[in-house]
Amino acid sequence: MGQRSCGSVFRNPPGDHAARLIEAAGLKGERVGGAVVSTKHANFIINEGSATARDIETLASWVRDRVHGATGVRLEPEFRVIGEELQA
Repeated sequence: MGQRSCGSVFRNPPGDHAARLIEAAGLKGERVGGAVVSTKHANFIINEGSATARDIETLASWVRDRVHGATGVRLEPEFRVIGEELQA
């Protein structure tokens, strides 16, 4: 069985690639619960089988903040949250 993901997590910013920025920030393999930043393609969050929507949303938010802090680029999500968004 292949790995489960929601596809690309962030839109590519003008003139760059979200995966490159995530990888440059050293975030491949980072995890929250059962959600992990793919070690093959950094712009994918993989559900290892036990990830909750909260795990995925928390990890995506954390990645976005870390990339922004490291590069000044604010990545924009490519996915939509349906239902109640995570309240930080």
